[in-house]
Amino acid sequence: MKPPFTADYYVQGILKKDRIILSKAITLIESTLPADMELANQVLERCLQHQQKSRRIAISGPPGAGKSTFINAFGKMLLENGHSLAVLAVDPSSSISKGSILGDKTRMEDIAGRAYIRPTASSHALGGVARTTRSTISLCEAFGFDYIFIETVGVGQSEIMAKNMADCFILLLLPNSGDELQGIKRGIMEMADILLISKSDKANEVSARTAAAQVKMALHLYSSTEKKWEIPVLNISATEGTGLDLTLNALELYFLNIESSGWLQHNRAQQQLHWMEELILAYMQENLEQHPALKELKKELTTQVLEQTMEPQEAARRIVEKWLGK
Repeated sequence: MKPPFTADYYVQGILKKDRIILSKAITLIESTLPADMELANQVLERCLQHQQKSRRIAISGPPGAGKSTFINAFGKMLLENGHSLAVLAVDPSSSISKGSILGDKTRMEDIAGRAYIRPTASSHALGGVARTTRSTISLCEAFGFDYIFIETVGVGQSEIMAKNMADCFILLLLPNSGDELQGIKRGIMEMADILLISKSDKANEVSARTAAAQVKMALHLYSSTEKKWEIPVLNISATEGTGLDLTLNALELYFLNIESSGWLQHNRAQQQLHWMEELILAYMQENLEQHPALKELKKELTTQVLEQTMEPQEAARRIVEKWLGK
């Protein structure tokens, strides 16, 4: 007999640590069907009452920096230490086929089956994170995972969205890119809480240590943050297993710092407000796109913009004024 898919069914399954029901709940919140969205909101509201003290960690870096390999090695160490782990791996979506590779599990063979790995297509969401990643984090926290890793698509200016849903932002850099510091935006460097020079293998030992020294020098030019935290720069090799214990020590010190200072609670409250602002804009845009009269007006103004008989700014103003009833 098919179980009744009610809010109680999902919530109780999550609280009982049923991974299959957790996956179904995440699929539910990813749905764009009106009925599913209403049920998803009920599930999320009830899960908010059962939030655990999960550690949210965003992991970012340029393509090829070894993010998935690092998560595999570092996650294995956490699991062996008795911790539970969820990995939300956001995959790039193709602008042509709208599909994504979703191949992270193939690079996390050591933790697959023990950690909960949820690959999700980014669907062109800003910030390298999927539209529903925040809601997925809420479900994983209610489930009770000790650590939640958010692996972002890559480094970019909008990566700040990942920062706005994590407690700690780990940035991986490569040792053998000569213009590494020029290629990484200053804003991304300043967002990092822990900096790792990835792929610091024995064969790359000299260049890796040189890169670490350069990054440390660059960080001295930045002003201190409200957390009063000195960003550690560590050399690691996920394949050789070096530097992982130092990374864990740095992570423990970081959380001790933000928990004792009260910054963690303050930061999460600000993230909730930021999320609310994002949702307001998203709902407004959705309402605009579904409004029959506005659809017709937008179609007319789009033609004029393409024919260069109207400025995009004026077209946008007219659409908004029509929506507001002016």
